[in-house]
Amino acid sequence: MDFKPKAIFLDMDGTILNHQNFVSVNTKEIIDTIRQKGIYVFIATGRAVDEIERVVPEGFEVDGVVTSNGMSGYLGEESLFEHSLERKLVKKIIEKAREHKIYYELFPYGSSRVTLKQDQEYVEAEISGDKPESVGINEWLSRQQAIKEEIEWAEKIEGEKFSKFYFFAKSKEQINKWKDELDEIKKEIDFTTSISSHHNVEVMVANVNKATGIQQMLEKFGVSVDETLAIGDSDNDIPMLKLVKYPVAMKNASDHIKELAVDVTEYTCDEDGVYHYLKSKFE
Repeated sequence: MDFKPKAIFLDMDGTILNHQNFVSVNTKEIIDTIRQKGIYVFIATGRAVDEIERVVPEGFEVDGVVTSNGMSGYLGEESLFEHSLERKLVKKIIEKAREHKIYYELFPYGSSRVTLKQDQEYVEAEISGDKPESVGINEWLSRQQAIKEEIEWAEKIEGEKFSKFYFFAKSKEQINKWKDELDEIKKEIDFTTSISSHHNVEVMVANVNKATGIQQMLEKFGVSVDETLAIGDSDNDIPMLKLVKYPVAMKNASDHIKELAVDVTEYTCDEDGVYHYLKSKFE
């Protein structure tokens, strides 16, 4: 590869995360090696910041993280930027989610994700029984873990700052109907949606995505998009892959994602694809 990046952005789910929701020690070590060479390495993920620590090996370090599909950015513990959903929008969306019995998680800044206690029964029912064949094992495991350990079943929504909504349905038909409903809500209050599988959709502030978050991070480090490489696998990575000079798709990515890339990893996320790719190019 002739291109020599000054910064690398890595997606998590389906990229550095395998389908059991773990980042390998090999990936941690190749990131360490690349950073020692003076190349910045960042995470750009749909996950909220507090979800990252649970899925990475001990000692995992990067130069910064863009989280919640561009809604927030952090340099270690320091917040570089945070966008927040309007409380009016939060209230409206929860009312509509209840009406359509859509599984939802609301992510306030600085506290656990929230689902209202009055919606607990139908939300838990959505991840009961066997996993549908079309639902990815990583997403299914994440929802089960959220139900058991991570969701705060609240009587009411507290606070004023929210990083995103996450919605899930076992049925593609149900989630697609919900996307149509979100489009109707958008006519009243503008916002951005993003998907990372056929069974989910997320809501962020209007005109915010991974690309806008990356631009803010690059500005902080004095690096241009023409000096940047990114690796991703799904639809929420499209803005990022379109932005950077050297977009790379995972072997496990869909064809329409690979069409945006100038290179494709030789191995999948379950075969340590990012580790092998970075090792071959930068070690």
